[in-house]
Amino acid sequence: MLIRNFMRVFFRLLYHPFAFTYDLVAAIVSFGHWKDWVAEIIPFIGGTRILELGHGPGHLQRALHAHGFNSVALDESSQMGRLAKRRLGSVHQLTRGVAQHLPFANNSFDTVVATFPTEYIFDARTLFEIRRCLSRRGKLVVMPVAYPRSRILQWLYKITGETPSALGESLTSKLKKPFMEAGFETEIQTIEVKSGILMVVVATNTK
Repeated sequence: MLIRNFMRVFFRLLYHPFAFTYDLVAAIVSFGHWKDWVAEIIPFIGGTRILELGHGPGHLQRALHAHGFNSVALDESSQMGRLAKRRLGSVHQLTRGVAQHLPFANNSFDTVVATFPTEYIFDARTLFEIRRCLSRRGKLVVMPVAYPRSRILQWLYKITGETPSALGESLTSKLKKPFMEAGFETEIQTIEVKSGILMVVVATNTK
């Protein structure tokens, strides 16, 4: 509980008053590969109407627009909104709001995407709203976690006995549960890239 509360405070500070440090922090914890990992989610995105939840400083939005997607995005942080608008210029379609109360009509999107979101993505209210806004058989695509490849981490894995594959196995059922309970057909896919191992939740709307 103490660690969870600490992480909530940490992310609150990172997304709001210290949003200007987000890229630096993300680069440090990912050993410089964060932006590359975010781009790995693009092949999972389908349809023409895309919503990104938690757009942060706007890197995925820029990549989506470069790939020709009609993408809009939402973030609760006004500081992140300013950073993303500066990065995207006139092409942005950003709005401020929370995922538990999406300001969009029913069946508005073919894909909803979120990369490295905080715990809001597992909230039943968030998942209800996502299903409401998705078209039938539309997809929610989430990249919740990644394991960097580095000598330091390889040493830690050897010491603790918790390899990325073992951690992934234990995480799979935990990751699936909230999405399945919300009525999604859910699968977990693993992407292995040179810089790390990425986990992707693909949840299909069945309504």
